[in-house]
Amino acid sequence: MIRPEILAKLRLFDTPTICNIIELFNIRPYNTGFMDQRIQACFPELPPMVGFAATATFRAGGAPRSGAGYVGLVDQVKRFEELSGPPVVVFQDLDDPTVAATFGEIMCTAYQAFGAIGLITSGGGRDLQQVHAIQFPVFTNGTICSHGYVHFPQIHVPIHVGGITIYPDDLLHGDLNGVTTIPVEIASEVADVGEDFVKAENIVLTAIRGNNPTPAVLQKALAESKDQIQNLRNHLSRFTK
Repeated sequence: MIRPEILAKLRLFDTPTICNIIELFNIRPYNTGFMDQRIQACFPELPPMVGFAATATFRAGGAPRSGAGYVGLVDQVKRFEELSGPPVVVFQDLDDPTVAATFGEIMCTAYQAFGAIGLITSGGGRDLQQVHAIQFPVFTNGTICSHGYVHFPQIHVPIHVGGITIYPDDLLHGDLNGVTTIPVEIASEVADVGEDFVKAENIVLTAIRGNNPTPAVLQKALAESKDQIQNLRNHLSRFTK
């Protein structure tokens, strides 16, 4: 179980910084674990979103067998309690191409009422003005004006979104730069080392923002920053052995 204070620490850092810190652990290849450019933040000004994946598949191209709309929504929110913390709803749109919006104002308001703190879909969204008004982060592959025949064939299953597989209860971090997973076994350490990592990177930024930066100044700053980051990597290596 990841404590709420750890999640709060993770929200202090942008998603690229989280990705950089994960690299220190050598726990996965550097080109894996994050969603590709198809998944974009609809509201880039909102702060980082950190929560646990409530996964589902989505279809809207044809009516569900029951004939009802929004099939699966109630069952979905019931299963939020199985997660390790605040839910982030994640949908794999099975329609190819996307034929209708995955979400709108009603769905996002319902999710928020039951504790969700964001939504990601490989499909599209709508009612963006209304969803923005409730300050609910959403990430999509675009927008589309109609909802079609909304239903969720499967809930709480592994899905494929933005080029990666997302499992129920995966820890996710997203902001205007995109979305990454955080391996839960290192989440606390990622949060704890964040401030020191930012300080190490700021060595270079401070140097080149000075009044008279030179190649020699840049080289020195890069070397000092590299040394500090390597010290962090050495300190963290024990967590992956």
